[in-house]
Amino acid sequence: MTQNPRGIHLATLAHEGSIWEVYLEQEDAVAARDSVRARLRFSSPEADRFYRTAAIIIEPSWEEAAARARALEEHQLSGLLRSVLPEGEEEA
Repeated sequence: MTQNPRGIHLATLAHEGSIWEVYLEQEDAVAARDSVRARLRFSSPEADRFYRTAAIIIEPSWEEAAARARALEEHQLSGLLRSVLPEGEEEA
C-alpha cells in the first residue's frame, strides 16, 4: 500500500475490459473531529476518469480507516465500483 496525493493505493481491478486503480482517500470536510471519514476512489487511466463512493469508512483514526479498507476483499471492491459507475458504463 502506497501513500500518494490520491490516498492509499488499495488494489488494481479488471472490470469490463478496463483496469481500475482503487484508492482510499480522506474526506476533506470533516464534520466530526473525533473520527476520520474516508471514501474509495476508483480511477481508470484508460477512461481518463474517476468515481468516488460516499464516505463509507468512519473510524477513530486514519490508521484504523486504512486497516478497515485493506480488509475489503476484491469482490467487495468490484461491487463498490459497479455501484458508482453511471448506468450503461458497465456495458461499454
